[in-house]
Amino acid sequence: MSVRNALLGLLSQRPRHGYELLQAFETMAGGREVWEVKPAQVYTTLARLKENGLIVEVPSGDENGNERQMYALTPAGRDELKSWFEQPVRSERQRDEFFIKLMLAVATGYVDPREVIYAQRSSLYQELHDLTERRMTLDPRRDLAHILLLDQAIMHIEADLRWMDMIEARLDEVARQPLPEPEMRPRGRPPGKRAG
Repeated sequence: MSVRNALLGLLSQRPRHGYELLQAFETMAGGREVWEVKPAQVYTTLARLKENGLIVEVPSGDENGNERQMYALTPAGRDELKSWFEQPVRSERQRDEFFIKLMLAVATGYVDPREVIYAQRSSLYQELHDLTERRMTLDPRRDLAHILLLDQAIMHIEADLRWMDMIEARLDEVARQPLPEPEMRPRGRPPGKRAG
């Protein structure tokens, strides 16, 4: 998910200032430990949204009379948000750093691929334990949305663990197969055609 669209969504509720947007995003995402966004990223994104005509600045004084710069959606921002809601979210599950690491371990022989699997599995079990503990501390009457987010993360880890069992069972078979090699193409300009 882009922070850009999340900010548009938060601004659709009401005008907000930058720091409030940062806090609202982190709270909705499940906390800073789940999805940390730097203040500079929020303000840079707000500047781009304003430049693209999706938000406008609206001055607002606080209870002490201090002016705070607030941001509000424009009609174009509402259209952009609606378009984002209508589009499905593409999974990035095929971009997996562990898979690349494992395939390189198989290809190079630099380390035993099983050690790579064991290290990853151990890390996943620890993450599963931590998420399950966090989930148990939440009150379903107050924190149901956060519980559902943690349930998704737990299910993904459980699926990754089952997938690792499959890989480990077939690792020797993978090692016997040639790894994919790119097709080499000639570099430079193609030879020119002579006029005849």
